[in-house]
Amino acid sequence: MNVAARVPEAGPPEAGRPEAGRPARRRARVNVPTVTLAHGGGGKAMRDLIDDVFLGAFDEHGLAPLEDQARLSLEGGLAPGERLALTTDSYVVDPLFFPGGDIGRLAVYGTVNDLAVGGATPLYLTCSAIIEEGLAVDTLRRVARSMAEAATLCGVRIVTGDTKVVPRGACDKLYLNTAGVGVLRTGISLGVDAARPGDRVLVNGVLGDHGAAILNARGDMALSSPIESDCAPLHGLIAGLLAAVPTVRFMRDLTRGGLATVLNEAAEASAVGIEIDEAATPIREEVNGFCDILGFDPLYLANEGRIACVVPEEDAEVALAALRAHEHGAGAAIIGRITERPAGRVVMRTRFGGRRIVDMLVGDQLPRIC
Repeated sequence: MNVAARVPEAGPPEAGRPEAGRPARRRARVNVPTVTLAHGGGGKAMRDLIDDVFLGAFDEHGLAPLEDQARLSLEGGLAPGERLALTTDSYVVDPLFFPGGDIGRLAVYGTVNDLAVGGATPLYLTCSAIIEEGLAVDTLRRVARSMAEAATLCGVRIVTGDTKVVPRGACDKLYLNTAGVGVLRTGISLGVDAARPGDRVLVNGVLGDHGAAILNARGDMALSSPIESDCAPLHGLIAGLLAAVPTVRFMRDLTRGGLATVLNEAAEASAVGIEIDEAATPIREEVNGFCDILGFDPLYLANEGRIACVVPEEDAEVALAALRAHEHGAGAAIIGRITERPAGRVVMRTRFGGRRIVDMLVGDQLPRIC
């Protein structure tokens, strides 16, 4: 069953109240402890689940009409030169709850960040849930509340969604799919093919924390200093960076495949080389330690609150200051530069004065991290 909002021109309806002219409807409750296949059957049980879990969390975002599509208002419309940005992603992280976040926050922040790194202002999100039969209803409520809180923090609305219930074993507890809509303002032009020799490469903080947090949450490692995921919304940080340095060439969030994969994509698309400095690349000692034990490379570990950006050399210090001025950029660093050769390659200068090739990730270093 689809659930969608009619978003009025004058703004969303007040939380918990119907649109003008619509009678109030009493919301149903789920009275069983776990999700059953009946909750995916399209009848009363499904309506009860949507009423209780999703409308209970998202109604302040205007979902009450329950149409099959969202009807969106772009206040004032698009100005000449402005464009819509659209992204979609799916989240299958295991476990659902981990230090520093959960699948709900991850889904909202990840979608917001995917819009923001393209220079777009996020506005609207969708939420579709694939639920395994037997999942505790309280777990689903907790995830929905987390998504609602994250959306409020980001200033976006969850305006439409869908639920599917599958038999035990057909998925692992809960999968979420989201899409995001934003507006790309005039004058912003970021691209993976825009890097030029002499440009500088920056990151906004320590790398690999999300991958390490997920690994530790599974009980695979017993770290004496538990690491929290860096899961965070970055639209505010990115807006500040673009305001200070409109000349930013390229930006990408460092999720699956980590820093190494993103830089390889930029090097190949721009036909340039990229050289990074190991000593300048911020990684926690704890993360380096368990990577050494397990044979991982922290450059490939996933992040959920980190970006890499490429800026002209003359703007690098201004960009660094803009990143460090935001709470999610306090650990920002300039870690490398763009070179003419070797085109399409990423090379690291090691702490010992040597050089090693940092290739594209082959296979999956750490599964189910987002």
